[in-house]
Amino acid sequence: MGVPAPAGSGGRADPGVERLTDAWVAAIHARGFVSAGRAELHAVLSGAAWWTTAVVDGRAEADMAAEVGSELVAAHLTDPAALRCSLDVLATHFAERIGDPARQRRFTAAVGALSAGYARTLQERTRTEQDRISTAAFAARSAAENARWRSEARYGAVFENTALGISVADTEGRILEANRALTDMLGYRPGELVDRSVFEFIHPEDTPDMWPRIEAMLQGRVGHVRMEKSYYRKDGEQIWTQLVVSLIRDPGGTPLYLVAMVEDVTERHRLQVRLRHQAEHDPLTGLPNRALFFGRLTAALDACPRVGVCYLDLDGFKAVNDTLGHDAGDQLLRTVAHRLRDALGVDGHTLARMGGDEFVVLVEDCTGMDQLTATAARALDVLREPVALRGREVVVSASIGVVVWPVPPDTGPGAAPSPGGAAELMQAADTTMYWAKRDGRDRIAVFDPVRHRNDVHLFELAGRMPGALERGEFALDYQPLVSLSDGRVSGVEALARWRTADGEQLGPDVFIPLAEQTGLIVSLGLHLLHRACSDARAWADADPTREFVLSVNVAGRQLRQPDAVERVAGVLERTGWPAHRLQLELTESDLMAAGGRPTEALEELSRLGVRIAIDDFGTGYSNLAYLHRLPVDVLKLAGSFVSGHGTRGPDAGRSGRAVDNPVILSAMIELAHRLGLHVVAESVETAAQAGQLRSLGCDVGQGWFIAPPLPPGEVPGMLSRTVALGDGPG
Repeated sequence: MGVPAPAGSGGRADPGVERLTDAWVAAIHARGFVSAGRAELHAVLSGAAWWTTAVVDGRAEADMAAEVGSELVAAHLTDPAALRCSLDVLATHFAERIGDPARQRRFTAAVGALSAGYARTLQERTRTEQDRISTAAFAARSAAENARWRSEARYGAVFENTALGISVADTEGRILEANRALTDMLGYRPGELVDRSVFEFIHPEDTPDMWPRIEAMLQGRVGHVRMEKSYYRKDGEQIWTQLVVSLIRDPGGTPLYLVAMVEDVTERHRLQVRLRHQAEHDPLTGLPNRALFFGRLTAALDACPRVGVCYLDLDGFKAVNDTLGHDAGDQLLRTVAHRLRDALGVDGHTLARMGGDEFVVLVEDCTGMDQLTATAARALDVLREPVALRGREVVVSASIGVVVWPVPPDTGPGAAPSPGGAAELMQAADTTMYWAKRDGRDRIAVFDPVRHRNDVHLFELAGRMPGALERGEFALDYQPLVSLSDGRVSGVEALARWRTADGEQLGPDVFIPLAEQTGLIVSLGLHLLHRACSDARAWADADPTREFVLSVNVAGRQLRQPDAVERVAGVLERTGWPAHRLQLELTESDLMAAGGRPTEALEELSRLGVRIAIDDFGTGYSNLAYLHRLPVDVLKLAGSFVSGHGTRGPDAGRSGRAVDNPVILSAMIELAHRLGLHVVAESVETAAQAGQLRSLGCDVGQGWFIAPPLPPGEVPGMLSRTVALGDGPG
């Protein structure tokens, strides 16, 4: 870079040239005329210093100084101040060396030539830059014109040939342009949409906020709007579109035009409607399904002060499926749905199928329980009409639970207004429907908050029972069995108790049915049997002279287990309690239902020596004829035959009542004795009852008058006593 010194000139060794170069570099670098470093400046200015010195010394022509000026411009020292700085450096350096007139003239000529060369080169460079800028500007303008032409051509092609409908409107909503796709979509001829207002195309199904959004965009507050919108074609047919409207502004931001792009989505919309209907309706009956019903119920609870629900379940529907087939069952469900819809739909009620053979009716703005029970009664009436299935008539009935929500606070003792939403309401309705099932079917049950809370409490208890069994919360009390002839204690009956962790004590009438429903009765029964046999073994070991029978209740479900006999035998072996002194009590209903394995289990247990007793005899079938076919040893008469409907428990003895049915009792006792059965009377609550039972020949008595249930620690003392029964009527 720069004007180099001639080869072999020795210019680099000239101390004067070196001083000039160093001074020139320092001055230019100090003022920052270029971004080059000292080394680069030195490469440029060392040659310039040599040639300038050579011109002043007369060793070179003045034209070489002009070349030095050109090189300064080439080195980007184009600021006029850089030229002035360079001249100052030269003047200072040569001030001591131009004493004679000849050197003065050569210095002046060198400075003039350098300045002229600098000016000429700078002018040529400026002209070149201007030409380049002009050429670039022309090229850019030409490119912009071409791009604009291409853009307009593309827009025109898209506008005319796209499948999307496109329109351009001014900010007043007046249509300025509309392409063929849009006019075809709406059923108009080309040009018929121009000059019409977009507000002419308001549709009844437009959402309320739609046109305010369009107006907001017309006013420039919103940049674009996207929505699904319905239009009526010119011929009146309805179509659905996906509409996108964008706002076009001028460079200053002022709204100019509205560009609308419209896509025909009618087929997609119809498909979505069909799919939504399928998702919200039962395919078999066409009724609203559970999802749609819950949506309407939730909305009604928010909007109405009171709603009513009728929860309906067909009685015996499984029998129709099992006997006539599932096709007949489906036909029955369709018939039921049509009848209910015709009978109840006219009142505007929502009828839905919840699944299986369950239907539900929603009564919005319910006036009260009278309206709801009348609606349920109409449903029962239409269902009771016979249905023709497979060439035969089938009689249908239903169980219906009705709930008014919220529940009035005066519905029952201790009731309170019902909290909660749709889920809680439907839980109450479902529970009430099952009350109707349990109460006999083909009827209406009205929601009772007190009964519902009790059901919920029982459900919670059932959930706690497995843990309670593991924690040892189940215990036994023992009620003596006393010979009515001499007052001697001949045995004890183990009575289960549940002492919960929170201190509540529950009787078997509460938790045994729950254990049977959940299946826990098998493990619970085995636990209680082991506990009772262990206690009895301890009492017998404490006094070997004691002879008594241990009576333990068992459920039919326990005997239906394939290893039922092995379980009982295992308990007897582990505890050491003799089989002939164990008595298992089975209710009459369980015994009558016994068949197959339960009967075999009873026979095997009897062969082991275990005594079998029928508990609560007289509350069920009361059929003595079947007893000789079963291995039964003891007949326990139900307490209702002894004390009737009188008071029971620790205060019962105050009434002084005798037995209510002496004739029936006498016949039953006599027949039982003829069959070789031992007879035990339960619920002996008075001395009169004890005496009368003794006179009728009853063998053993049990009840609060004789002895209350005792904890295990008090039983040994009781076994050694003789109970004073009193004379009583003979």
